[in-house]
This record gives sequence, structure tokens and C-alpha cells, in this order.
Amino acid sequence: MGFSLAPTAAALGYRLEAFDTVGSTNALAMERAHQGDPGGLWLVSRKQEAGRGRRGRHWETPEGNLAATLLLKPTVEIKVAATLGFVAGLALADALAAAVPGRKVGVGIDGGTPIGGGRFELKWPNDVLADGAKLSGILLESALLDEKRYALAIGIGVNVVAHPQDVPYPATSLAALGSTCDAETLFLALSDAWVDNVRLWDEGRGLAAVRERWLGRAAGLGAHVAVRTEGRVVRGVFETIDEQCRFIIRDEDGVVTTIAAGDVHFGAVASA
Repeated sequence: MGFSLAPTAAALGYRLEAFDTVGSTNALAMERAHQGDPGGLWLVSRKQEAGRGRRGRHWETPEGNLAATLLLKPTVEIKVAATLGFVAGLALADALAAAVPGRKVGVGIDGGTPIGGGRFELKWPNDVLADGAKLSGILLESALLDEKRYALAIGIGVNVVAHPQDVPYPATSLAALGSTCDAETLFLALSDAWVDNVRLWDEGRGLAAVRERWLGRAAGLGAHVAVRTEGRVVRGVFETIDEQCRFIIRDEDGVVTTIAAGDVHFGAVASA
């Protein structure tokens, strides 16, 4: 079975380029953008040799895992388009729930637990967890095309058949969780789930509804966390995300801090 778009996505004009191996689907998406692609293009591969995560970190995609990037040319302000990372997280969580039915997720090593007891948890700002371990990462990258237009690449990497062993955080894969789902099946579900969630987002007008859905799947909500941001560590209770999807943490003295970017840690790490 090869990669294919869900009928719902194809009907809305989304297109697909599929590869056996690429350097980076995000980098390829930006090449397509500068070459004049109008956007609405999915680029997918079962193997990625030069993938990267947030802050330039290496993201490993061995044969059989999923590397997918959606190229868009948004017409909204870039700060509004940045919230599409939360749309992508919801879409992937929905796709996983559809492609891996009946999967139960317990409290993980890192202590992050969704308030609704859902199968897959969303860790702020851009990870999907299963059994408290990292299953997927999402990376948004943008590039100016001219004075008025920009391109946005939404990269999604999922550990389908394998996960890294030499990383400073717990990681897992669908195979390690006992699933036989392959990258092609997961992408089909993802392209379908994206349609529903981006419709809810509605060019940013539906961000409040996206935020509400995201909080319903949030890992660590109400628990003690530690956030590394701007060269310091902030410790406290994860209270919510605000209307701009920024992380809200309250320390033991009741001081509330709003964080726009950072790395979140749960459980024992948060108490260290």
C-alpha cells in the first residue's frame, strides 16, 4: 500500500507528493514554496535522513516511520498561523485514535496525564505522548516569499516502527505499543483529521474551540511542571493555556507566569 490522501482532503484540493526517502520534508516543502507552489501540498516519506526538531535538534526517521509536511501559504497574520501547530497536534491525536483503535494509555514515566483519560496526550507546545513517552513531534517553519506573502511548513514526525534509544527523555513507537499500524495507514487518517480540525480553526476565528479541544487532551494539566525558557527554569502548576495558546504556570507563591516558548518537564523532573 502506498501513501494516499483521504477523499475528504482530495476533494478540498489538497495534493500529495510521496517518497521512499528524503532529506527533510520541511526543507523540501520550502523548496516547493519558493518554486511557486500555491500551498495545500502534503509531502510524505517513510524515511528521512536530515530531519530536525525544535531548536535545530536532530529528528530521526528510520525506514517505516512517518515524516509528513503540509505546505501552506496562509493569508492570516503569521502569529495567527503559528497556532496551526495546535491544530496539527489535534489532527494527529485524532488520526492515532482512528488508526489505532482501542489503544489504552496509562500514566507515563514523565507523569503527564490527560484530564479526560484519553489514549494519546498532547504535550505543550508540539509533542504527542503515549504512555508518557514521546511518540511524535511537530515543527512549524516559515519563510518570507516577498513583502506580503509567506510560506508555512507544518512538519509532523511519528515513530511508527522504531523510536530513538539515546535521547534524554522517554520515547516510544506504535510498534512498541503493540500496534501493527503502518505509516501509510496513519497518514491517510491524518490527512482526513487535518480537514476537520483546520475547519474548526477557521482562519483563526475558531481558535477558542481549538484551545478547548487541546486542553481536553493536555498532558500534565493541573500537575507540577518545570519549564526551561530563556535560560531559566520556572517551576509550578500547569494551569492552562491562554487565548493565544501560551503556557500558564503558577508557582508556590501564587505568581503566574505566561510562557510563549520553552521545554516542559513533568513528574520527578519537575520537582528536582
